[in-house]
Parts: sequence; C-alpha cells; structure tokens
Amino acid sequence: MTSFRSALLASAAAFALATPALAQSDCTAVSFSDVGWTDITVTTSATKQVLEALGYEVEVDILGVPVTYASMDKGDIDVFLGNWMPAQEGAIKPYLDSGTIETLTTNLTGTKYTLAVPGYLYDKGVKSYADLAKFKDDLDGKVYGIEAGNEGNGYLISLTEPGGPLEGFQIVESSEQGMLAQVARIYPTEKGVAFLGWEPHPMNANFDLKYLTGGEDFFGSEGVVNTVVRKGFAEACPNVAKMLGQQTFTLPMENEIMGKILDDGQEADEAVLEWLKANPATIEPWLAGVTTVDGKEGLPVVKEALGL
Repeated sequence: MTSFRSALLASAAAFALATPALAQSDCTAVSFSDVGWTDITVTTSATKQVLEALGYEVEVDILGVPVTYASMDKGDIDVFLGNWMPAQEGAIKPYLDSGTIETLTTNLTGTKYTLAVPGYLYDKGVKSYADLAKFKDDLDGKVYGIEAGNEGNGYLISLTEPGGPLEGFQIVESSEQGMLAQVARIYPTEKGVAFLGWEPHPMNANFDLKYLTGGEDFFGSEGVVNTVVRKGFAEACPNVAKMLGQQTFTLPMENEIMGKILDDGQEADEAVLEWLKANPATIEPWLAGVTTVDGKEGLPVVKEALGL
C-alpha cells in the first residue's frame, strides 16, 4: 500500500510539473485587433511576423476601438497593441476595473494626440482650442476627425455643444487616410484646416504642424501606448505574454516604417520586414528567454526565418 501511495504521489507531482508545459503547448494561435491606424498596423505586423516565425498562428482583425475592447471582454480577441493613454481612459476603464482586460506593458512613450493645425494658421493666431471659434469662417466650420465611433471624435463632438469651444462646428468623421487626404488638399492653399493629429506619424514630417493647447483634460500632454490582453491570456499563453511584455517600440522606428507605407506605398508587412532587416538588434530584447512553439530558443529561429 505504501509503495502504491508513493507511486501515486510521484505521478501526481510529475503531472503538476508537466501542466505548465502542456498549457504552453496548447497555445498555438493568437488573435490581435488592428484599429486601422498606421502606427498600430506597423506594431501589429512586427509582432505577427515574429510570432509566426516562432511557429504561432496569428489572426489580425480590423476593428474600431470600442469593438476591440468589447471583443476582448468576450474573449474573442487576445491582444491589442494600441491602447493610447490617456485618450482611451474612458473607453478601457470599465474593462480594466472589471478585470476582463489587463495591461501587460507600455510599448511606446512620448506620444502626442490632440487637435493640430498647419504652422501658417498657428502663426495667424490659432494656438488653442479656444482660438478656433475666431477662425470658424476660415475653417469652413469644420474640424476633421478619424473613424466614426473613435473616442477622440466623441470628445470633439462634445465640445460642439452650446458653450463649448467648438460650438457650431461640424466634426467630420472619416478615417486616418481620408482625413489626411483632406489636409493634403487644403495645405498647399494655406487655407484653414484643423484636424486630429498624433505622433508617431509621418504627417509630422510631411506638414509643418502645430498642436493646440486646450484638450489636455482628455488627451493629456505627452502620452503612452500600452499593450493590453484579455483576462487569462498571460496564464494561457505565457511564452507569448513574455515576449509581449518585453516588446517596446520607439517614435523614430514607427515614423520611419509608417513613412514607407504612407509615402512610398509599401505594404505594411514588407515595410516592417525591410526595417527589421536594417535594424536586426531590435528584436533581441523582445525574445530574451522566449521559445518557439516546440520549445527551441526563439531568437536564432526568428532571425533565420526573417532573414535578419
């Protein structure tokens, strides 16, 4: 009886030790949301290519910010690399408070996100949200935003209510590409245009931009971008979570790759891979202690797979 009990306990201990490995081997697929902003397309592509080189199946869905968080809440999306803070504070806070979404790390610092105008309009006196009303006719009564349902647009719409600094303005909801196409059309004429601007983005090199004061209560001053995951993801997929927790980006990196996409017309995956080949050391801290799906050291496998 004693020997049987000892054998049983030994088997149980062996199973307990093996459980993390089994859990890890069961994690072979990861789903991401890409909200259609070029910076998030860039970071998601870089992450996808590295994970695929490690042997994971990666699915990327194009979803708006509110749908992204609702989908993570339901467990349909695993990872989102585009939690811009503090601008998305209101959108994500209920899920963070309930624990259905968890912040894994900050992947980018020093971001900007608020209303912007061309330098020539700034020099004429549009330096704050409060100044826009004085130039309403020059602006044709319009402020350009991005995709419908975006929390930044929602904030601007709230400012159009009676007594707000944008009272009487129309917030034109479009997309990143549509908004910037309108800016590019107006900019050479030196007519008035006000729009949502942000960095990282090559718009900061393509136009002489000035960011307005007055939106700090919502947009903050300089911000960060966080990597967030659905509840339980880090426990279910610890190897991927380790990589994501070590993964950081820089403003120059994102600006350069985004320029290849928006200015040179490259496909996102092509532009990202070209940049990684020119900067192979970038992935080394991402992959410290990270393995392939089948347990091999991850860094050399990824370097070989991506030709770095």
